Amino acid sequence: MTKETVIEHVDLLEDLEYRGLVHQVTDRENLSKKLQEEQLTLYCGFDPTADSLHIGSLLPILILRRFQNAGHAPIALVGGGTGLIGDPSGRSSERSLNTSDTVAEWTNSLKRQLSTFLDFDAEGNAAKLVSNYDWISQLDVISFLRDVGKNFTVNYMLAKDSVDSRLANGISFTEFSYMILQAYDFWKLHQEHGCHLQVGGSDQWGNITAGLDLIGKMGSSGAFGLTMPLVTKSDGKKFGKSETGAIWLDRNKTSVYHFYQFWMNTDDSDVIKFLKYFTFLTRPEIEALEEELKQQPEKRAAQRELARQVTKLVHGEEAVESAEKITLALFSGDITKLTEAELVEALQGLPTTVLAAQEEKPLMDLLIEAGVAPSRRQARQDIEGNAISVNGVKQAGMETVITADQRLHGKYIVLRKGKKNYFLVRFE
Repeated sequence: MTKETVIEHVDLLEDLEYRGLVHQVTDRENLSKKLQEEQLTLYCGFDPTADSLHIGSLLPILILRRFQNAGHAPIALVGGGTGLIGDPSGRSSERSLNTSDTVAEWTNSLKRQLSTFLDFDAEGNAAKLVSNYDWISQLDVISFLRDVGKNFTVNYMLAKDSVDSRLANGISFTEFSYMILQAYDFWKLHQEHGCHLQVGGSDQWGNITAGLDLIGKMGSSGAFGLTMPLVTKSDGKKFGKSETGAIWLDRNKTSVYHFYQFWMNTDDSDVIKFLKYFTFLTRPEIEALEEELKQQPEKRAAQRELARQVTKLVHGEEAVESAEKITLALFSGDITKLTEAELVEALQGLPTTVLAAQEEKPLMDLLIEAGVAPSRRQARQDIEGNAISVNGVKQAGMETVITADQRLHGKYIVLRKGKKNYFLVRFE
């Protein structure tokens, strides 16, 4: 991915609002004025709850990039300290605590991922990457309670949604304290880096405003908070999930092809919203795609552009070309031109059967052993119905034998039943 910073001379807040990216904002008028008159330092936090970020984190990451493109200075904060505590926001139960070694390992993984989206060498507004473990680990209990904790009343904390929503089922003092620690992060960055804006998801509003209050009580001012909406799908299903699970930014956890296909499968009712959220296309470009969607929805041009843009942002141009090559091969049935890596990626997560290497195998037996058909009778019906393909070639003979010469890359046979049901057989 290219990381060069492009200064966009636009009303940034107005553009964010056009894209539907502003859920709540403090003192909008003064924030807009400040954004237009001077360079602003802002931050967003990412707690290491896994060894990779998923696409639910993509929106705040791209918010930081939008600010940097407009000439402002972003800070990506990885919660190496708060990740040891657990954020109660948006949860109905207590998080499982991870070991310090695990959190440290995940923190380093997230740092590597975040560094691909922001420009840390930009002249005048280089991004910064920090971990709150650096200062939270240095706090002693007495100083923290006297200097920071005294600024928060229990009544104030109980009134926050992140705490109030947990009272019925109970909340530990550990997670109860999370709000204060995040507020302390904002104050620390305000003091040491001149950070005046914190951004985050709408579930972070209570934590963000707590930071604003702490900054005020510590004798400073001029800070702001902005939240984005939590991404939802029009059908009510959770965003960021597929049939195989979460969609990760790490290509080793979610292949480039499946990442691309996730966006290609976006419903017509969501695609324009997601183009606004997750791409840097201009308003005229988005409006043109919206008009094409109305006139020729069957072309799925908006979905294709969404998939191309987001895959390029996360994985680069070559990844887009590879994903489109795999898509074309699977659609046409001609998978013989795929490299071994592309073939494995295309069929990642699909039913796979490993068989001992042998010179030949009757197709009927192969269909049963690979789970394509539950019985010889069903296998016979599928073949007679012209529903079975081997490596993209339709099979019509009951006595067909699959030989070693037919294996792709010397070890793979790809079986397809109907149009979409793929099965991979690997010979070892």
